[in-house]
Amino acid sequence: MQRLALTALLVADYDEAIDFYVGKVGFDLAEDTDIGGGKRWVVVRPPGSEGALLLAKAVDGQTSRIGDQAGDRVFLFLHTNDFAGDHARMSAAGVRFLEEPRHEPYGVVAVFEDLYGTRWDLIQPAARA
Repeated sequence: MQRLALTALLVADYDEAIDFYVGKVGFDLAEDTDIGGGKRWVVVRPPGSEGALLLAKAVDGQTSRIGDQAGDRVFLFLHTNDFAGDHARMSAAGVRFLEEPRHEPYGVVAVFEDLYGTRWDLIQPAARA
C-alpha cells in the first residue's frame, strides 16, 4: 500500500504560516520540531485528515516560488462536509476568498488564497449516487 503523506508548501516564515493555517483555516499543528540551522519540521493538517502539509521555509532561490508553486492555478484542494460552516468561519477569520461559492457537477466550491497567494479550492464534494 502507498499513500501520499505530506505536501511541501514553501513559506516565508514558519510562525506566520502556522498562524494562518492553524488560526484562520482551522488546521491542527501536528508537529513543530527544531532541526537546527534555523530550520523546523512543521506539519499542519486538517482535523481528522491523514494528509498534511509540510511548511517549508524557503531559502535562496526558492523565495521567488512562495505563493507560486503552481503558477496561477489552484494548487491544493481542501474537502469539507460543511462548506457553508467552513466558508463562514474562514471568511470571518480573514481568509480571502476570490469568488463567491459556486455549484459545480463535482460539488460546491470557492477559491481562496493563503497569506502568500497560494490558491486553494474549498470543496464540499457532490453526493455520489
